[in-house]
This record gives sequence, C-alpha cells and structure tokens, in this order.
Amino acid sequence: MRALVVNPGPNFSVADVARGWAKGLASLGVDVRTFELDKLLDYFSYAYTDRNGEIVKAHEETEAIQLAAGQIKAACYDWWPDLVLVVSGFFMYPQLVEIMRARHRHVVLLCTESPYEDEAQLQKAAWYDAVVLNDPTNLDAFSEVCDGPALYAPHAYDPELHYRAPAPRHADVSWIGTCYPSRAAFLEQVDWSGLDVSFGGNFKDAPESLLQFVGHDPEDCVDNDVTAEVYRGSLASFNLYRAETNGQLADSADGWAMGPREVEMARCGLWFARQSRPESDEVFGDILPTFTTPQELGDQLRWAIANPDRRMMAVERAWAAVESRTFPNNARSLLQAIGF
Repeated sequence: MRALVVNPGPNFSVADVARGWAKGLASLGVDVRTFELDKLLDYFSYAYTDRNGEIVKAHEETEAIQLAAGQIKAACYDWWPDLVLVVSGFFMYPQLVEIMRARHRHVVLLCTESPYEDEAQLQKAAWYDAVVLNDPTNLDAFSEVCDGPALYAPHAYDPELHYRAPAPRHADVSWIGTCYPSRAAFLEQVDWSGLDVSFGGNFKDAPESLLQFVGHDPEDCVDNDVTAEVYRGSLASFNLYRAETNGQLADSADGWAMGPREVEMARCGLWFARQSRPESDEVFGDILPTFTTPQELGDQLRWAIANPDRRMMAVERAWAAVESRTFPNNARSLLQAIGF
C-alpha cells in the first residue's frame, strides 16, 4: 500500500502532526512519501521576476498558493498512491481535491483545528472521501457532510521527539504557544513574582507586560525539537486553551479533547497545571490539577516548584497515562475505517 502525506504548509506544531502520521503509517508497513508543500509555498511566494526593467514578485498570493498546491497532482500522477492524507488542508481548493478524488480511491482530510475552526473545516470536509478530527465535539456534523467515514483520532506524541531525558536547565516555568488575545488577557493577570518564567511561540502581537518573558524575537516561533528540549529543561508548565473560534474572539471554543501540548509535556516528563476538559479530566483527573483563575494558576505553579517529590510522582503517572497515544495507533484506526 502507498500513502502520500501532504504537509500543511506551516512548519511548526501542525508540521509535527504530519511527520507523526507519516511515521505512524510507515510503522504499519505502508510505503509513505511526503509532499513538502511548505517548500513549494516559499518558492512560489518569494519568486521574483523582471517586468519591464522592474524586479517584482512573480506571483500574487492566491496564484502562488494554487501553483504550489497544484503540484500535488503531479506527485499523485507520478506515484499513484492508494491513500492521500492531507494534513490541515489550509491551502487546498475544491477543484484540486475533485481531480484527486476522481483518480484516487481515498483522499482524506486530517483536521487539526477542531473545535476552533470547525465552521471552515466543515466546508472543506465535504470535498473529501473521509475526514479525521482532532476533537470529536462536532463529529456528527462532519459525518453528515462527508461522503465517507468521519473519525476522531486523539493527539499523539512522537517518541523520537517527546521523551524523558536530562536536559540543560531552561526555567522554572515554561510555556510555548500562540499568544492569542484571550490568552494574553489571562496571562497578564497571573502573579509571576518569584518564578523564573520563559515564554515562547508566536508573541508578535503580545502586550509589553508579557514580552519580558519571551526568550526569542517575538516575530519568530519555536521549532518543535526545541520545544521538547525546553519541556525537558523546565520544572513546570500549564495548558491554557484559547477562546478564539472561527476567527472571532468568543468564549464558545470549548472542546472535549485535550490539547496536543498536554500529551507532549507528559511524555517529556514535565509537570503542568491544566484547564478542565472532559478528555483531560478522564486521563489526568487525579494526577494533575486544574485552574480556572489567574490566581489559581500562580498558586499551583508555586506549589509544584516547592514540592519536587510530589511533583515528580505526578510526572511519572502522567507519563504512563498517555503511553498509548501514538501515531501508529491513530494510523491503524484510519486504515481500518477506510477499509485497508
């Protein structure tokens, strides 16, 4: 069996998902190739040409996207995969998917933004043979619009990246993610005094009060391998869900599934406080504490730093609690759902 995994384009957390699925499929004996959409997007987006003596961009944004994504047709024609797994599908367009489906039996969309962007993802799901969700909150709605199966696959870890090991000390408390306005408003209210704090990720629009904790250029992000090393070199962290949904600031983005960072932090041996969600409560309910207010988060982080023995007992249990959340298990579920 052959599978083509189409990378999402952005080269951070969602790229981690694409690599994980490619490894998971390969571990099951599938012949896997990846389509490096990110490199083609860069090529077409930053290509320049001479027009009447003036050096200008060769392609407008929409044209660059279509030229980059359109190369997937050539990859499919050259190799003829049995399965095309499109991760995120940020830059796919309906005519492209229609052509692929006419020539390939299984073209599957892996939605990585549920439940936050389900409104847009539902529209895309109708183009595909099957869909995989990272949160099952709206699974029934996806089942109605999709021609084939819709299934939930939990967030997973990559054992080559997420593992426990001694690491250089980074900080007491580390947090890496996108500083959405809802997160910024919460983090500004936390009392960080007495804690060695390090933030990382997309902080380009963060308020000045938080930038003092950012350990890199706010215009940059943090590579996934560096994120894992930061986790191993820190004592504590936290998981803070965003409230933004479908491009708007709202308080309606509550989901069921735990976030990917929870799984990754647990497997890297990092203690963390968390906001309550049903799946997270099922897995970590009697292991790791929940917080609802900025004051609670600050108090819990101080408790963790002050109680290393009890913190490490929780780390051991959290590490074991997500041991089965692997990409091979997710890949196996997908293959079974689509009849392989």
